[in-house]
Amino acid sequence: MHVYHGTRTLMRLVGTAWCPITVEGAAHVPAGGPVLLAGNHLAACDTFFLMAAVRRRLVFLSKREYFTGTGPTGRAVAGFCRRLGFLPVDRDAGPAAAREALDRGRRVLDAGGALALYPEGTRSPDGRLYRGRPGAAALALTCGVPLVPFGISGTDRVQPLGTAGLRPHPVRIRFGRPLGALPGDRRPDGFPTTAALRETTLRTMTAIAALSGQPFTDRPAPRPGRDTCRAEP
Repeated sequence: MHVYHGTRTLMRLVGTAWCPITVEGAAHVPAGGPVLLAGNHLAACDTFFLMAAVRRRLVFLSKREYFTGTGPTGRAVAGFCRRLGFLPVDRDAGPAAAREALDRGRRVLDAGGALALYPEGTRSPDGRLYRGRPGAAALALTCGVPLVPFGISGTDRVQPLGTAGLRPHPVRIRFGRPLGALPGDRRPDGFPTTAALRETTLRTMTAIAALSGQPFTDRPAPRPGRDTCRAEP
């Protein structure tokens, strides 16, 4: 717990001295009880600026690669992520692994926690907002919790792709109203239907685009070695 709070305090100091943080709509994030935050992803530092912007502790779903690094640096990153309480997600595994990740997220929400994720599944390589994966929709629909969209801007200037340090530039984080009247269509096994997942995901990404100011393209975000447009995960 102290690692999380220490990191949040450090990022607030960074915001004061180096990268001014403007937060809008913070009242849309409930002070207690389960909530799911879903937003855009421009830079690795997004997570830490979001930690600084939200008063309550957040649990993040993070790519598995952060937990499997080798060598001194890789092991240090893995240990840091675990101490922050991040939960690993294997983005390339099959349905069983996806269900396992959803189960981890569900346990956080069932315990009254605040869970944050980036539906695109990777950082944007060009500033556009790409199609969301259905995980956020599945969690919101199965757990019946508020889904609060957020939009981050400026972090791609603070930490451009391929860089490690932080450059001085303002950061803005805007939280929107929780999505209302989510579809309740279910399959015989009780899981949301494909149509319900698609509708909720599209509504989520549309709300994120409005908050972040990004143009939205309804196709998967490119990732390294898979598209001609390079994007770091």
